[in-house]
Amino acid sequence: MDAEIAGAYALASRKFDIELKLLVDGIYHLYHHDFRDYAQASLRRRLKGALLHLKCETLSQLQDRVLREPELFRTLLDHLTVQVSEMFRDPSYFRAVREQVVPLLRTYPSLKLWVAGCSAGEEAYSLAILLCEEGLLQRSLLYATDINPRMLESAEAGIYPIDRIAGFTVNHRESGAKSSLSDYYTAAYGRAIFDKSLRERIVFSDHSLATDSVFAEVQFVSCRNVLIYFDRALQDRAVGLFRDSLCRQGFLGLGSKESLRFSGRSSAFVSFVGQEKIYQKAVPT
Repeated sequence: MDAEIAGAYALASRKFDIELKLLVDGIYHLYHHDFRDYAQASLRRRLKGALLHLKCETLSQLQDRVLREPELFRTLLDHLTVQVSEMFRDPSYFRAVREQVVPLLRTYPSLKLWVAGCSAGEEAYSLAILLCEEGLLQRSLLYATDINPRMLESAEAGIYPIDRIAGFTVNHRESGAKSSLSDYYTAAYGRAIFDKSLRERIVFSDHSLATDSVFAEVQFVSCRNVLIYFDRALQDRAVGLFRDSLCRQGFLGLGSKESLRFSGRSSAFVSFVGQEKIYQKAVPT
């Protein structure tokens, strides 16, 4: 009996994986969003949640609906993309940027920064505030990109529930803040609206690390807690984009659980602040 149960479970798992491949292939060909090289374990977990939320019994049923109902795809995209973030997440990372990267960024007459996988904009606003505190915002332009249009709309609005602000404030203070976070937003009707002075220095735009190419030369790329959802080939593609985007000796910041150690592009970078996963583009030999 145990063998029968194990066999049935293995068969169901194989069917799920076949349906998963057909679904992501269909999404790629119809909607031009490429999830084919995303980490399979993460995709399985997210799609199982989507099945429950969208009341579909199988991935085949979900595929049929997604291919016929464009609005449903927008909902599915919310399940497939990472939307969990907060302002000044991992304050020690932002302190390292402030204390060790910013002094070198000051040497440029103008600055361009790229926040890849910006979700609802928390990291982009965090960097804008940090640059403002360091007197660099007015000569800076931040590109904040994501593949989810709904997240980009939310990010561009710069509005967050007021109950999240307390946590943002603690993170900001621990990042070495030189002002109060309240200087940068207006609270009303249970929401915090971040200042236009920040938003006008950020360009929010659709960009896929899986399919799109380099769009600008920048001095700093921050792509945190995104690569962990990619398989090795897609990680290497993304890191290649960062390398090609960065100017000579530009900087790359990754998430606390990410590393270039096993990347096929690792030779393009040297560790700058190892503990905080901040790298510098290597000088060609």
